[in-house]
Amino acid sequence: MSSQIPKDPAILLSFINTQLRDYYPSLEELCASLGIDEDGLTQKLSAIDYIYDRGSNQFQ
Repeated sequence: MSSQIPKDPAILLSFINTQLRDYYPSLEELCASLGIDEDGLTQKLSAIDYIYDRGSNQFQ
């Protein structure tokens, strides 16, 4: 992951959901644009019980 991406999972969750809400129509586009490994991101957030929901375009 990029060095500008928060490391703490709770802060990461807030950052990613804000980015998805304000700038990106999908998780795929966010990851491509920011140079984030999508599998690594989803694994890190699933460790704190958050799963990406395509319908709402956020981690819940």
